Amino acid sequence: MKSPLMRSFVCMVMLGWMSIAFAADTARAWLDRSSMRLGETVTLNVETTDSSASAPDFSALGKDFEVGGTQSSQQVSIVNGARSAKMLWAVALQPRHQGRITIAPFAVGSASTAALTLDVGAAPPPAQAGGDVFFEVDAQPRNPWVQEQVRYAVKLYYAVDLTGGNIDPPKADGLSVQHLGQDKQYVANVGGKRYQVVEQHYALTPERSGTIELPALLFRGTALDLRDPNSFFNRGRQISARSEAITLDVRGQPADWPADKPWLPAASLILQDESDLPATVHVGDAITRTIRMQAQGLGYAQLPELQLPAITTADVYPDKSDTRTRDDGTWLFGERVRKFAIVPRTAGSLTVPGISVSWWNTQTDRIETAQLPERTIEVLPAVAGSVAAVSTPPSAAGTSPTAAPGVAPAPQATPANPFAPLLTDSQARFWRLVAWVMFAIWLVTVLGWGLHVRRVRAMRPEPVSDAAANARASTHRAAFLRACSLGELAAAERALVAWSRSERSQVRNLGELAQLLGDARQRDALMHLQRVRYAGACAEGLGAQLQQAFRGGLAWPTAEPQKASDLPLPALYPERE
Repeated sequence: MKSPLMRSFVCMVMLGWMSIAFAADTARAWLDRSSMRLGETVTLNVETTDSSASAPDFSALGKDFEVGGTQSSQQVSIVNGARSAKMLWAVALQPRHQGRITIAPFAVGSASTAALTLDVGAAPPPAQAGGDVFFEVDAQPRNPWVQEQVRYAVKLYYAVDLTGGNIDPPKADGLSVQHLGQDKQYVANVGGKRYQVVEQHYALTPERSGTIELPALLFRGTALDLRDPNSFFNRGRQISARSEAITLDVRGQPADWPADKPWLPAASLILQDESDLPATVHVGDAITRTIRMQAQGLGYAQLPELQLPAITTADVYPDKSDTRTRDDGTWLFGERVRKFAIVPRTAGSLTVPGISVSWWNTQTDRIETAQLPERTIEVLPAVAGSVAAVSTPPSAAGTSPTAAPGVAPAPQATPANPFAPLLTDSQARFWRLVAWVMFAIWLVTVLGWGLHVRRVRAMRPEPVSDAAANARASTHRAAFLRACSLGELAAAERALVAWSRSERSQVRNLGELAQLLGDARQRDALMHLQRVRYAGACAEGLGAQLQQAFRGGLAWPTAEPQKASDLPLPALYPERE
């Protein structure tokens, strides 16, 4: 057997190799946009974490691009004493031809980047060139369905030095407008003239059918002529540009769309089941089904709420949906994620129903359905409760004494009042009155004591039968496991304390419960829960830890814990040994 010193040495060597592996240098490359027109420029960025790496060799790009100037920068950060550095090179590229261009990987230090692709379209018409400032706008599609996303692109070309200016955002009655991504800036050559370009993208959502006029956009700015020696002292000249107006012919819902289903015009719609359902569970165990819906071309507000059909043999508890809308600079992506806690009530085969969502494919103009199949889970009988059964001894029937056979019972004579000859009538009435008064006082005392006992009993927990205790413990246990599966730690704590009180009435909080439990795993899970709830510790994986620790019930010690009321008082004069 290896000595502890040898094991420690091996662990240190393994940790050293792991740290070296995780500290390996990385490199990545990306373009500031994936599509462009001939005559425009695009920026290629190459980044590495190897601070000693030399600049990449960009000479291979000369076959497909005119390579412009290269800029480099270095970023150094120190977090918790750990130093990290990044090197970044940015190079301007202007394509030499149309089509899809593949940029091969670059070797940067000891790492290598991934290959990139760029789509290059035809150059803009020369007729738009000639002026100092002009617009280029495009909307796709021009005949959308109602509530379908229209991709609206705006490009402002300017060949002057601007000191200020602004572009009016698009707006029109019956249109919802949302700006997408960050504005892009680059250089383009149009009609033999060099222009700076500002590119913007918007998502337009028509809210009604019919014709919608999108007015022209207007740019107002100030240009400065650097060739004029007095330009520094004047305010420059005002310049402006106006784009073309665009007409959208919005189509209403198709006639064959079902009237009972929400209208969902999307480029794509995905329905995913992200849950890992077990093959077998026990009655009362909570299982979680997580469903994600994502639509391209719709915001989350346009997506319907996810619903799980009712299950006759189980209780379904839906969680609040997580929603968000993101974009990639061109498309909207709406998402809804919802969790469902399913608690089986009976043993046997449990069928978790499937889900289907109908949507309109705007690429093919037809109805499609996204479906999740049903799942079957085998439900086993509930795990035996840990509540100890208290056996009640049968009550003994009283036996009446019988006389010996052949012997008649002796008649009992009624004893005479020995004081009868000693009391007069007035004295008898007096003592009779005293007896009634004493009886009334005794009766009032008994009634008062009874009310006091009832009040004390009302303040104490009412004893329950074994069946009721088992039922209450099962209810709290199911609530606890369900809260753990949903990650609701506050609800899990309340359910766990209620569960333990149904079995041990003296438990008031998690600290007292941890002292009474006989399982180290359960005590560790409780300590982790308390640190998360009251010390701000990390809660990752805590729900699963609590489920695994308490799935088999509360692990009480074999010996019944002695109640504080049963402990004897310490001796006033302890005996000396």
